[in-house]
Amino acid sequence: MADHSDSATRRAFVTAAGSAGVVGLAGCTSDSGGSGGGSDGDSEGGSSGSGSLSGDVRVSGSSTVYPIAQEISRQFAEDHSDVGFNLTRDGSSGGFENVFIPGDSDINNSSRPISEEEVQRCRDTGFEPVEFFVAQDALTIVVNNDNDWVDSISMADLQTIWSPETAPELWSDVNADWPDEPFDLYGAATTSGTFDYFTEAVVGEEDTIREDFEGTEEDNSIAQGVSGNEYALGYLPFAYYTNNPDSVKALSVSQDGGDPVEASLEGAKSGDYPLARPLFFYANMNKLQEKTHLQEFIRFYVNEADEDYIADDIGYVPSSEQMVDDNLANLEAGIEGEYEWSA
Repeated sequence: MADHSDSATRRAFVTAAGSAGVVGLAGCTSDSGGSGGGSDGDSEGGSSGSGSLSGDVRVSGSSTVYPIAQEISRQFAEDHSDVGFNLTRDGSSGGFENVFIPGDSDINNSSRPISEEEVQRCRDTGFEPVEFFVAQDALTIVVNNDNDWVDSISMADLQTIWSPETAPELWSDVNADWPDEPFDLYGAATTSGTFDYFTEAVVGEEDTIREDFEGTEEDNSIAQGVSGNEYALGYLPFAYYTNNPDSVKALSVSQDGGDPVEASLEGAKSGDYPLARPLFFYANMNKLQEKTHLQEFIRFYVNEADEDYIADDIGYVPSSEQMVDDNLANLEAGIEGEYEWSA
């Protein structure tokens, strides 16, 4: 395990990672493997020691999971300088559609479970996607700091605000005690797994949401947009809220008449927070079998995902001991070519 004593340095790194779109580490090159995956100059060396591994790792997908992958890639590259990383934020759905399913990335980060349709398309391409459940998030509802009329909101009110069937124009259309001012809405882009999760959890139906909102893969841009308009409302991963704690206000969320629950890692871990959700990454099993450096990177990733800095410095609930064990079992099954995804 890496030394995690320098919290301030790590916090600065993670914040910078949240504002970067594409990053290269240790001699980044783009993985252009074919439909089933191929070896990218992989060394068959051991799993430890600088220079014992070489090759490239292409990571696509979720901007939510991105800060975890970014930090763990950085640590791995410190000990394996001949392993290069190319990490991009394409959105969970965009990453699956445009990069992972065609066979162009080794790993796809995802803020939602892979769909059965996406699994079948991976199989049609010629590989099995191997699932790794690595963390949990408290998707956070945020408003402007000058908003003094709401500190908590119900799932029912969120559904009213975001449903295309209702699509209220004014805050007062939802609650007469709220101001007669128009909503300014911010959220995830339609290519994002966060969009998929929020739409299903809040509106109740996939791909069904009002269209007059500002959608982006840049989660920090959501915080910036909300901070710039008194009547704004948006949602973003908890990690990005904790990196913008003074620029926006987080709302507690209630469900089915219950008490409002604050967005927090404790609420995400217990499941008490209504918008708690799991975070994943998926590996191409063909590439996993062929690339020793990819095997060892994922082994390192899985073992690091239970460390305290995942919560303290990034802002997600770390893996439990059981999650680590399950992920290592999936890794070994993938290496042996014996893994088969099931819902």
